[in-house]
Amino acid sequence: MATVILVRHGRTTANATGLLAGRAEGVDLDQVGRDQGALTGERLATVPVVGVVSSPLERCQQTAKLILDRQVGTPKMLVDPALIECDYGQWQGRMLSDLAAEDLWPVVQSQPSAVVFPGGESMAAMQARSVAAIRRHNAAFEAEYGPQAVWVAVSHGDIIKSILADAFGMHLDLFQRINIGPASVSIVHYGASRPSVYATNTTAGDLSWLSTNILAGDAPVGGGAGQKAP
Repeated sequence: MATVILVRHGRTTANATGLLAGRAEGVDLDQVGRDQGALTGERLATVPVVGVVSSPLERCQQTAKLILDRQVGTPKMLVDPALIECDYGQWQGRMLSDLAAEDLWPVVQSQPSAVVFPGGESMAAMQARSVAAIRRHNAAFEAEYGPQAVWVAVSHGDIIKSILADAFGMHLDLFQRINIGPASVSIVHYGASRPSVYATNTTAGDLSWLSTNILAGDAPVGGGAGQKAP
């Protein structure tokens, strides 16, 4: 089946100040974030992606554009509300340093499956709708472009962590063990029997192997020989 490259948006003005932006509008990439997005675009320039699907928030669409600007040809660009940031409800717009004193904070850290943000979304619902969206787009790109299609999803830290947790077969309560930095690249291949995770949270390195390697659904016993460079 197809392969998705999960990209978190670059650093924003809110990230730099420790503010939980959530779904607030008008939160843009800062200069560091633009540079991060441009570097990710350069890394992906060697990979002929068939499409880019973005969260509707500005910071993700700005990052998506930096990726598309460095692609040869015109990959399909889509915006999907199902990849939007978690609805943090009353937590949105507050400083992370203040939120750390809330009674809900340790539950977010140790038992996210039980968390419902006050006036917002549950983390379980966040994972369910984002994983469903990724699998739906993956199937659509494979149907249109074939099983070796590679596409990009640009979204948010908690969204990508929850997608990776599903791909790893991890319970949501373990997803805080995954770290996803700004403009980082993670790679999941959805095989016929299960997903295979090829990379998590990378911010450097050659990705040109994705343009020539056939990603298999079966795991090589013993680890295999790794990917071949073009």
